[in-house]
Amino acid sequence: MGTAFGGDDASGRDPNLWFQRPCGDGQPQRAVAFVRRSPSTMAKLEVRKVTKRFGAVLALDDISFSVDDREFFVVVGPNGSGKTTLLRVIAGLARPDAGEVRIGDVNVNELPPAQRGVRMVFQGYALFPHLRVYDERRWANLNFPLKIRKFLKEEMLKVIATVTRRVGIESDLFPRKPDQLSAGQKQKVAVGRALLIPPKIFVLDEPLSNLDPLSRAHVRDELKRIHREIGATTLYVTHNLPEAMAMGDRLAVLNRGTIQQIGPPREVYKNPHNDFVRLFLHSYEFPVRPW
Repeated sequence: MGTAFGGDDASGRDPNLWFQRPCGDGQPQRAVAFVRRSPSTMAKLEVRKVTKRFGAVLALDDISFSVDDREFFVVVGPNGSGKTTLLRVIAGLARPDAGEVRIGDVNVNELPPAQRGVRMVFQGYALFPHLRVYDERRWANLNFPLKIRKFLKEEMLKVIATVTRRVGIESDLFPRKPDQLSAGQKQKVAVGRALLIPPKIFVLDEPLSNLDPLSRAHVRDELKRIHREIGATTLYVTHNLPEAMAMGDRLAVLNRGTIQQIGPPREVYKNPHNDFVRLFLHSYEFPVRPW
């Protein structure tokens, strides 16, 4: 017999619909289905004239851009250019001093992070150090978002089985705590946890920076595959230019809190708008020229 994450089960579920819809009233109930984002669930992201200061430091300076629904949008720039601050403003972890963030044509400035439909994977993983990767009897890193939403145990098991298979989290890692995991294993757990509840916007802040080259290439491919499967609008910050060129539908170059150029990676690389973009992109010694 097939399962909800590997073929048709007895209920006739589409095997590709692998996420569970969370219960709406906060009470433990049986979820009705595993779902991917409906085509009618639009999640276009708009950042309109956003400014953010930290004291005398201008981190974001009147930034405006939009990301289309289901687009994989990559942001690159030197250290201190405002990349992480931009993601934190979008996720609701930092409040803009001016401007607005809109998700699906809704101004989310006043919404707390949990109500924005944004899932963020941090460079430092942000795993709970005292909790195991997964334990069906106790609070753990992987089941935390589901337990806090009062999912039924049987539905929780299905969601976690699906996500761990998709992301590649082996069951022998379940009893371990974060300090017993490699960098690559921690990153997989962080990505898996972010995907337990289907996001409208999937935000990744340097998610591969701590991985060895082999693990980096594998997880990069997995992230692109997961993006295609769940259909989430994705913002991806990296300082790794080959990674940016390979992954992005469009590329934004950020410097000193301002957008220098936006476009398809090939176009931005071949036709830089100013000296900064040209020097930043062309100073990197690509093993093989991207085009």
